[in-house]
Amino acid sequence: MTVEPQIIELAETHLVGMHSDMSRSADSTPALWRSFMPRRGEISQRSNTNFISMQIFPQGPAQVADPEATFTKWAAVEVSADSNLPEGMQRYKLAGGLYAVFHHQGPATDISTFMYAFGTWLPGSAYNLDDREHFEVLPEHYQPMDPDAEEDIWIPITAQQNA
Repeated sequence: MTVEPQIIELAETHLVGMHSDMSRSADSTPALWRSFMPRRGEISQRSNTNFISMQIFPQGPAQVADPEATFTKWAAVEVSADSNLPEGMQRYKLAGGLYAVFHHQGPATDISTFMYAFGTWLPGSAYNLDDREHFEVLPEHYQPMDPDAEEDIWIPITAQQNA
């Protein structure tokens, strides 16, 4: 885990993938990825070899802390804007914006980086949580249960306005 995140301005990004509605208490992430991974080769014009695990919270930033709140989870890859669309998959345009990016090492079940980002870093920072997509960038050979697994956690932020 990095103590200080990188602050990155993300440009508009095009994704292709599959999605499912779930909550943290009724998490179906493994099933979503089991559906997506065998079909990933059907997607042409990928921008890189990474995978994107994205969460969209329809009720806004306050919903992030609620384990019962329903959100939309995506298993996706980044593509060029004119990439093909395999049957059963959808396109998503990530508008971009300012993100705090935390590097995490450890299994997916280790939520210490998330706890630090939301419980320590964000409240003490010069930023507020923004109402945009949250996502993780997973390398090509990511194994979620590997104690040495690495991923980057992208948290949408806005600069606090001075009163």
